[in-house]
Amino acid sequence: MEPDADRRGYAVWVSEIMLQQTQVATVIDYYNRWMQKWPTLQALAQASLEEVNELWAGLGYYSRGKRLQEAARKVVSELAGRMPRTAEDLQKLLPGVGRYTAGAIASISYGQLGLWVGLMCVPLHPGSTPAPFFVWSISQYGNPSSGSQATGVVDGNVIRVLCRLRCIGADSSSPAVIEQLWDMANVLVDKSRPGDFNQALMELGATVCVPKAPLCGECPVKQHCQAWRRVEKELAFTSQKLFGNPPKVPDVEDCGVGDCPLCPPATEPWDSSLGVTNFPRKAAKKPPRVMRTATCVLERGGCHGAPEYLIVQRPSSGLLAGLWEFPSLPLAQDLQKEREREELADHLQAWMGRPVAAKGLRFIGEVIHIFSHIHQTYVVYSLPLDGDVTLDPALSPSRWVTENEFHASAVSTAMKKVLKVHEKQRRQESSPVKGSKRKRGAKAQGAGSTCPGTQLSLHAFLRAPTAP
Repeated sequence: MEPDADRRGYAVWVSEIMLQQTQVATVIDYYNRWMQKWPTLQALAQASLEEVNELWAGLGYYSRGKRLQEAARKVVSELAGRMPRTAEDLQKLLPGVGRYTAGAIASISYGQLGLWVGLMCVPLHPGSTPAPFFVWSISQYGNPSSGSQATGVVDGNVIRVLCRLRCIGADSSSPAVIEQLWDMANVLVDKSRPGDFNQALMELGATVCVPKAPLCGECPVKQHCQAWRRVEKELAFTSQKLFGNPPKVPDVEDCGVGDCPLCPPATEPWDSSLGVTNFPRKAAKKPPRVMRTATCVLERGGCHGAPEYLIVQRPSSGLLAGLWEFPSLPLAQDLQKEREREELADHLQAWMGRPVAAKGLRFIGEVIHIFSHIHQTYVVYSLPLDGDVTLDPALSPSRWVTENEFHASAVSTAMKKVLKVHEKQRRQESSPVKGSKRKRGAKAQGAGSTCPGTQLSLHAFLRAPTAP
């Protein structure tokens, strides 16, 4: 374990931020490159936002990197380079650090959090009789901080496990349910075992109690899982029904307090075909917002003959803040193609300070990119330029880059798709035209034909040769 508490906390902090909404396999390479470039808070605080965006490019949710650097600068300038040691202070003092991330950092790095391994009692619902709850452990992290208040940690994996263990059928993303889950985790805290339960429960949700096709047979807590018990009862009911006199199937455990905010709503009863995956339940997602954006790949000849492309920097706030892109313009829905060209030409004219003919814009294709809440279609055009172009310095920062420089810049995955489509089109145009194959059904030469290399049809081959 890293002996320096601040470096240890910083490393865990970076990993937790990167792992938000991102799979571990994707994060590993980014994390290693990040820690190699900025091994300490002080190193990150001295970096530019441009450098941060360049390394983060492709990881998605780009505001995470920006907030991480802002928080690092705050720790260095306002906290004398010392990381906050408690979950409460981490959440209060560091931008971009929420309740879960604060708990994870404090648990793994400073030993503040921990839940005991053993048999405990947790209320199934508010006001109900506590039921036994068995948890497992995988490793020990740190030592408890003296005088610290122990709390639990709740992330997506933990939500899924707890909702199934306790048949919590209300919307698991609602504030009321989330608060109850935190309370449930807090009941299980034991200061003498920091981090064990948090790590183990997240691992249980990630490897066994997975969203689809959970491995209930391998689950070490299945005997205490209310959802699994319900499945077993239904299986017993089906089995006994074959032999007559079936027992009554009890409903999902009733907490007995009336309109419980955690029970499944009457409009969404238990679905036997889903089994334990009835839980957790989430509110229906809103359909993504549909957007169309015209994008132009402006190209000129570089110093050594290689093409160069114009990229411009996006605003410092909002979607893809601070990243670089090809000149782009949001489009109104149902806009005619010709009108799209005209609006894009006007937009480009503002950059170059000279008229741009709409007819000179060549349509390349469309690129679809799905953000978490936006279904984005980029309508891609190209415009080759002769000679130098003077760009208006009053507009957003801009620069000309080679293909290698483009990929090394802080550009989004969507813009890399745009360039890929453009390059594919250019390769197709530069490749030699291949001879077309004979179309199916074309008339074949007769058997007496002297044309070399002609493939005869079976009918012509068997036909008797004609007299000269």
